[in-house]
Amino acid sequence: MTPNRRFRNVVRIGPVRVGTSYDNRGREQHTAACTAPRCGFSADYDSRAAAELASRTHRCPVR
Repeated sequence: MTPNRRFRNVVRIGPVRVGTSYDNRGREQHTAACTAPRCGFSADYDSRAAAELASRTHRCPVR
């Protein structure tokens, strides 16, 4: 079950959105998720820079 997250500081880089939230233990966590249909890319990172780098280098496998 995925926790209900409240994202803040959300930016869009191409088809990928990067947002910041807090995990269950109160730690800051950064998520990058692709919004393209049938892509399915989503990952959590410890730093904002890593999440933004992943969003810039992401290539959707479905074209």
